[in-house]
Amino acid sequence: MLLNRKSVELLAPAGTWDALIAAVEAGADAVYLGGKHFNMRMHDDEFNFDDEKLKEAIEYAHAHDVRLYITLNNLISDEEVPALREYLAYLEKLQPDAILVQDFAVLELVHEMNITIPLHASVMMNIHNEQAVERLKKYGITRIVVSREMTLSELSLFRERTGLEIEYFIHGDMCVSESGQCFHSGVLFGQSGNRGRCLKPCRWPYSLVDERTGEVLDKEGPGAYKLALKDMCMYRNIPELIQAGVRSFKIEGRMRPAGFVHRLVSVYREAIDRYIADPQGYETNEEGWRNLYENRARDFTTAFAFGGTDKNDFGFTGEREPRFFSNAVPEAGFQDDILLQESPINKANMEHRMLSVRVATKSAARAAIDNGADTIYIGGEAFRPERPWRLTDIDEILDYAAGRCRVVLMTPRANRRRESGELEQFLTSLAALPRQPQGVMVSNLGALHLVQTVSGLPVQADYSFNLFNHLAAKFMQENGLSMACASLELSFSQLRGIVEKSELPIEVIVHGTYESMLCDHDLPGMSLPCFNPLENPEIMLRRYALLDKAGEKHPLRIDQYGRNHILFAKDLCLYPYLNKLNGVASYRIEAQDYEPELVAMLTKAYRMALDCLSAGQTAFDKETMEDIEKESPRALGIGTFRFRQSMNSI
Repeated sequence: MLLNRKSVELLAPAGTWDALIAAVEAGADAVYLGGKHFNMRMHDDEFNFDDEKLKEAIEYAHAHDVRLYITLNNLISDEEVPALREYLAYLEKLQPDAILVQDFAVLELVHEMNITIPLHASVMMNIHNEQAVERLKKYGITRIVVSREMTLSELSLFRERTGLEIEYFIHGDMCVSESGQCFHSGVLFGQSGNRGRCLKPCRWPYSLVDERTGEVLDKEGPGAYKLALKDMCMYRNIPELIQAGVRSFKIEGRMRPAGFVHRLVSVYREAIDRYIADPQGYETNEEGWRNLYENRARDFTTAFAFGGTDKNDFGFTGEREPRFFSNAVPEAGFQDDILLQESPINKANMEHRMLSVRVATKSAARAAIDNGADTIYIGGEAFRPERPWRLTDIDEILDYAAGRCRVVLMTPRANRRRESGELEQFLTSLAALPRQPQGVMVSNLGALHLVQTVSGLPVQADYSFNLFNHLAAKFMQENGLSMACASLELSFSQLRGIVEKSELPIEVIVHGTYESMLCDHDLPGMSLPCFNPLENPEIMLRRYALLDKAGEKHPLRIDQYGRNHILFAKDLCLYPYLNKLNGVASYRIEAQDYEPELVAMLTKAYRMALDCLSAGQTAFDKETMEDIEKESPRALGIGTFRFRQSMNSI
């Protein structure tokens, strides 16, 4: 690969007009900024551009031969769709160089409205496999901001196989959760990180405890700020970035002042130009490094660029945390004043209301089938010490369920090379079984493409797709999905809009354990002073939890891929409100963390309630509710249904 001045794009943030000027004067090839609506920095109105300023910013950037990209990269709710249409029409007149997108609704409207602006897939789409790109190419995506969890070697192969431009974060604040897969702020505060309003519970202090006994296990650990990932800094690795084929070097920081932006852009500009001019003779400019290091906010990490993370990548002491957006608070229980005021969803119900149950073991699967589940979900991630589902296990449950219950196979929430290769092999082997499942549940576009390519089975979308509006549901239906699970961050009124408007059948999780974050970091291993996976791997079979300062205990689950799933402290329970959930295609219990006896009880309780509703009878039974509360391993609550809406982007 022969290099020239246009081989690499240095992409700078601009939250204010002064920062825009600073980035351009310091040598940025491109800048990215947001309007007053629909972007990932909605906390402070000061750091976004109104419509007239957007026009001036584009004119200024183009006058200086600098490209300008507009961030339209958050989830859109149905009440915001009219404003989104107007905004896209305005942007079409302005003609920025690209729009950065997350929500499938934007792809739908761009096609419908004949928008000609190039599209870039935001990191919030969590793209980590080439199969997803095959789907996105059809919608005009020309660049991918790849998942932060990808290594440089992975993204190099990714670029070669897809042919699309790769954008990569090289400096700035990092999410500890996989992008788009953190729901903590949205459920706890009604301010979703996927909608630009994250209150950063990842920056809270936590203790690592034994989930069952409450024993504090990290008294000798490195510190309390267990999720506080350091800031990305790839300054010392410019050659590796360029040779991996990264097209755009992205600096994070749209809430940074102009002087800070100018410093970062200047230092990286000098290094990039010097490497391109003389790669063989290049070496790190230590003066430039000191400039960055001495003016840093947090300490630095290269995160996943060269492999997995360890405790050196986290700011455990919290000493260099520049700002805390929130403090830990107790999760809501049945704070249902708003929900009780809501009218039921206005959509006809099926004659028989469908109940689905996700289970972790064969025993739990039998319990769900025997007590009235219409569908069971099996497979996907297995939380230690449970083992992954084998083909023989699946064959056994398919036989047990035959004629009584649908069996749908889960796939992992993240599909990198390993998971994608295993999924293709699995789907091929599955065809040899005497009985076939009734469908496959996928969590990302790559898995969707793989399943549709290899298998003829019906495909459903899990909650990881972040379905937030009926236009996204339309996108999913056009792409061959038979059902989609609604986002965990929707309020009831926002859910109503999707169910009433969508032609695609919508599933709603009504009970169970659910996840606040999905992390590719070994969180217990970093905090346990005695852990060595080569000497005592059995230590990871223990059930851990993160205890926050509000006294809430968040169970921590580790799957077969080593990913850490952080659960909410309270389990979801919508049993008292089923009469409001009309028109739902499937009522789902997340029972992956439950013993078979509890699976049986919950399945029976919800089955009876749904049958009562179908018969025009009262569904809620006080004694049943008391039994559910008594047997639940955790306290219960209603999640985001306590809010009138997930705070909007307008």
